[in-house]
Amino acid sequence: MGHQHDHHVNKKALRISFLLICTFMIVEVIGGLLTNSLALLSDAGHMLSDAASLGLSFLAIHFGSKKPNPDKTIGYKRFEILAAFINGVALIVISFIIIYEALHRFMNPPVVAGYGMLSIAFIGLLINLIVAYILLKGDTSGNLNVKSAFLHVIGDLLGSVGAMIAALFIIFLGWRYADPIASIVVALLILISGWRVTKEAIHVLMEGTPGHIAIEEIKASLRALPSIKSVHDLHVWSITSGFTALSCHITIEKETDHQEILEQASNHLKDSFHINHTTLQIEYSDDHCDSCN
Repeated sequence: MGHQHDHHVNKKALRISFLLICTFMIVEVIGGLLTNSLALLSDAGHMLSDAASLGLSFLAIHFGSKKPNPDKTIGYKRFEILAAFINGVALIVISFIIIYEALHRFMNPPVVAGYGMLSIAFIGLLINLIVAYILLKGDTSGNLNVKSAFLHVIGDLLGSVGAMIAALFIIFLGWRYADPIASIVVALLILISGWRVTKEAIHVLMEGTPGHIAIEEIKASLRALPSIKSVHDLHVWSITSGFTALSCHITIEKETDHQEILEQASNHLKDSFHINHTTLQIEYSDDHCDSCN
């Protein structure tokens, strides 16, 4: 019951946050065009990354709850990773476009409507504070989707602060270079986020070992269990965020109860390493095995 409640709360928090961010992103694009502020437009680009992250998190929860079928034997859990890869590449492209335009503005900085820029950036700050508060009502500690969405919003909040500072420089000092400088700062934030998302998505798609998993530690802990002589052909990978899978061969004595060993090893992996999806194959010690270790 508690899990279903958390699931519902997370979906509701993500849905409301997504709608708020998308609405203001459109306002910020219009405001950026009217005030001629690249900083606002780049912050809108960052908000696009937030909207993509929130939408991705919402869809991941929605599709992840669908039951597997003969055509999709693990369901739609990989949807999150595919969307994350597309999102990450898009963020990288957006960041380079912003940097390119900002460099042109350094050569010939245009007039920017400072007060309009300040007003819109301030509203953006308030929207991000509201969204951060809404997401905090979800499971930001236990759910990786909600946590990553929350961190995206915090990054965008900093982008709004940067746009406000640039607007103040323009209003009080007439320093037009503040707008492209703020744009580059926001673009770098987008680039870092995009690179991290893309890198993590590629790692999962390549079935790389999750960063929190130590292969040798798992081998040693399994070998330490009673009746297990060796462990080999051990593979650990992620199906999606928070869904780790493992397969390996375990060598035991022939007279040992292999069903008991399987249950013991599976429970150990679940309790010690939080790996719930395991495929363990039993081999007997007198079978020939060159790769056992």
